Amino acid sequence: MHSPKPPRRKPGPTTAGADSGEKLDELLISSAICNGEDLGPFVRKTFGTGKPETLLHHLKLFARSKESEIEEVCKAHYQDFIHAVDDLKSLLSDVDSLKSSLSDSNSKLQSIAAPLLSSLDSLVEAQTVSRNVDLAIRAVTHCVRVMELVSRANHHLQSGSFYLALKCVDSIESDFLEKTQSSTLKRMLEKRIPQIRGYVERKVSKELGDWLVEIRVVSRNLGQLAIGEASAARQREEELRMKQKEAEEQSRLSLRDCVYALKEEEDDDDEYDSGLEGSDAFDLTPLYRAYHIHQTLSLEDRFKRYYFDNRELQLKSDSQVSSMTPFLESHQTFFAQIAGFFIVEDRVLRTGGGLISRQEVEFLWDLAVGNMCAVLEDQFSRMQTANHLLLIKDYVSLLGVSLRRYGYTVDALLEVLSKHRDKYHELLLSDCRKQMIEALAADKFEQMLMKKEYEYSMNVLSFQLQTSDIAPAFPYIAPFSTTVPDCCRIVRSFIEDSVSFMSHGGQLDFYDVVKKYLDRLLGEVLDEALLKLINTSVHGVSQAMQVAANMSVFERACDFFFRHAAQLSGVPLRMAERGRRHFPLTKSQNAAEDTLSGLLKNKIDGFMTLIENVNWTSDDVPQGGNEYMNELIIYLETLVSTAQQILPAKVLKRVLRDVLAHISERIVGTLCGDVVKRLSMAAIKGVDVDIQLLESFTEQLKPLLTDKEAKEMKTAFVEIRQLINLLLSSHPENFVNPVIRERSYNALDYRKVAAVSEKLRDPSDSIFGTFGTRGSRQNPKNKSLDTLIKRLKDVS
Repeated sequence: MHSPKPPRRKPGPTTAGADSGEKLDELLISSAICNGEDLGPFVRKTFGTGKPETLLHHLKLFARSKESEIEEVCKAHYQDFIHAVDDLKSLLSDVDSLKSSLSDSNSKLQSIAAPLLSSLDSLVEAQTVSRNVDLAIRAVTHCVRVMELVSRANHHLQSGSFYLALKCVDSIESDFLEKTQSSTLKRMLEKRIPQIRGYVERKVSKELGDWLVEIRVVSRNLGQLAIGEASAARQREEELRMKQKEAEEQSRLSLRDCVYALKEEEDDDDEYDSGLEGSDAFDLTPLYRAYHIHQTLSLEDRFKRYYFDNRELQLKSDSQVSSMTPFLESHQTFFAQIAGFFIVEDRVLRTGGGLISRQEVEFLWDLAVGNMCAVLEDQFSRMQTANHLLLIKDYVSLLGVSLRRYGYTVDALLEVLSKHRDKYHELLLSDCRKQMIEALAADKFEQMLMKKEYEYSMNVLSFQLQTSDIAPAFPYIAPFSTTVPDCCRIVRSFIEDSVSFMSHGGQLDFYDVVKKYLDRLLGEVLDEALLKLINTSVHGVSQAMQVAANMSVFERACDFFFRHAAQLSGVPLRMAERGRRHFPLTKSQNAAEDTLSGLLKNKIDGFMTLIENVNWTSDDVPQGGNEYMNELIIYLETLVSTAQQILPAKVLKRVLRDVLAHISERIVGTLCGDVVKRLSMAAIKGVDVDIQLLESFTEQLKPLLTDKEAKEMKTAFVEIRQLINLLLSSHPENFVNPVIRERSYNALDYRKVAAVSEKLRDPSDSIFGTFGTRGSRQNPKNKSLDTLIKRLKDVS
C-alpha cells in the first residue's frame, strides 16, 4: 500500500498555515492507525522532523481505545468458560471408576499373557536364527558362484581364451561384486579385476606387436605373389593375342584349320581373382583378436588409433630406399612390400568390422603413392641404361595392375612413367646406336651362308625378308650379308622394348609414339650408321655391291618393322599401311648406289684408258669393235652375272644406266678432247661398232627388264648414238633444222658437234684427200658437213 505523500512545504508560510498543516498530519496519522495501514512513512517523517510526540500521542490513544474492546470481549466469553469447568468437574468421578476398572483388567491380562509372551520371545529368537541361517546360505551360495567364475576365468587365462576370461570378469563385476558380503573377497575382487584386464591387454598387445613384425615379411611375399600372378596373367594375354593374330592371319589366307585356337583359359581373370582371395597367404586372427579384446575392454578407439599409427610408421619405413643396395636390385622387394601392405589393408578394410576406414586407407595410399613417385623420379633421373629403366617400369606397371584390382588408383605412378618416356627412348636409341655400329663394323661384306633351316627361319623368315614362299634348298646363300639380320634384330628389339614401355601404362593408343621413335631409329641412327659405313669402309666394287644389296633388303625389312610395331600396338595393319611414309633409309640407299656407281665408273675409267690406243685416223674399220669396248663388254657381262645374284633388278638397272651413261660421256669427251686431233670416217664407223656392242649388251638385259626399262637403258648412251648417227648421215646439216634436231638429235650439244665435225673435216685427213682432183665436184656429204660447221660457227 502506498503511503500518502506528505504535503509540500511552501515558501514563506504563515503561522496559521503551519497550524492547519499539523492538524492535517494528525488526521492522516489517526486515520492510518485506525485503518491498520503502514505507518512507516509517518514514522520516518516524524523522526525526520524531530517531533515524534504527536505520533506517540496518537498511538497511546489508539491503545487505550482497544483496551476497552478487549475487556468487552473477555466479559462476553467468561460465562462459557465457567460452564466448561463445571462440566469437567462432573466427569471426574466417572474417570476414577474407569481407571480402577482398567487397572483390574490389566492385572488379569498380565497374569494370562505371561506364558504367551514367553512363547513369543522363543518364536522371535527362532525366526532370527532362521533368517541368519538363510543369509549365511545365500552368502555362501553367492561366494561359491563367484569362485566358480573366478576359477573359470583363471582357466581361460591359462588357456589363452582372453575373451571368455574377460566375459567372466565382466560378469563378476556387474552381477556379483556389489552383492558380495565378504569384505575380504570383495576387496580381493576389486583389486584383481583391473589386474586381469591389464594382463589381458598386455598379452594381446604383445601378440599384436609380434603380428605387426611378422606381417611385414608376409606382406613382401604376398606382394611378390600378387605381382607374379599379374605377370603370369599378362603373359597369358600376350600369348592369346599372338594366337589370335596368327588365327586372323591364317584366316585371311583362307587356312581355316587353325581358327579354333583362340578358346584357351577363358577364366584367367577369375583364377587370378581367386588366387589371392582364396589363399591362406596371411592370417589376420591376431589382429582381429586384439581388436575384439580391446572392444570388450571399451578401448576400441584407442586400439584403432594405435593400429593406424603403427601401420603408418611401417609404411613410411617400407617407403625408404636403402642406399646400401642398388635400386635395380632392390626395386622388386621395395614395390612388392608396398603392394603386400595394401593388399593386407584392403582385407582389413573389408573384413575388419570398422577397424580402419576407407578414408584412412586412402590417406595411406596417397602417402605411399607420393613416396613411390618421389623415389621413381629420383632413380629415373640417375639411370643411364634403357634396359634398367624398362625393368623398373614393367614392375611398376605390374604393381599398378595388381593394386588396381583392389580399387587403388595408380594414375600418379603411370604419369611418372609417361613423363620419362622421352628419356627412356633416348637411352634406347643410344644403346641401339652402339649396337648397330658394332654390328656394321663386324660386317665382312660377304653374302650370308645358311646351312640349316632354323638359320633361314631365324635370319630371313622372322623378318619377312623372303622374296618367295617356297623354302630354298640348303645350304642357302642369301643376297645380303650378316649386317642385315643383325640390324633387324636390333630394330625388332627396339620396337618390342618401346611397345613394352608404352603398353600397360594407361595409354591405349600409343602406336604413333612408337612409330615416331621407330622413324628416328631408322632415319637417324641406322641411316647415319650406314652412311658412315659407306663413306669410310666401302672401298671396292664388291663391297659397294653388297651394301647396295643390303639396302634393298632393308627396304623390305622396314615394311616388316612398321607392321610389327602396329601388331604389337594393337593397330590394324591397314591403318598402319595408310600412315606409312617414304623409305626412311633413303640417304644411305642413295649413298650406297652412288658409291657403287662411282666405284664402277672408276673401274670403267681404267678400261677407258685403252681408248688412247685407238687409231683415229685409220682407214680400216675394226670389225669386232675396238679393244677398249671389248674389254668393257666382258667386264659388264661379268658384273651383271654377279650382280644378278644379290642386286634387285631396279637397283641393277639404275647402276647400269649410270655406268652406260658414263661410258657414253667418256667416248664423247674423248672425241671432243685434245687426245683426238683428227678423225677419219673409219674411226667413226669403229665407234659405231662399239655402240652397237653396247646396244647388244642392253638387249641381253631384256629378261631382267621390262620393255619400258629397256628403252630407258638405251637412253644412257643416246648422246654418243645420236652423234655417230649424225656424222654417218648423208646430210649432217640437218642438225641445224629445229624439227629434225628435236626429233633425232635432241641429246646433242652444238658445241660438241662442232668440235667433232671440225676434226672430221680436217683437209689433211685422207678421207678428204681422195674426194677428187683439182677442179672436180665436191662430195655432197663433205659439202653438207662444211655447211653444218659454218652454221654452227655462226650460232656460236
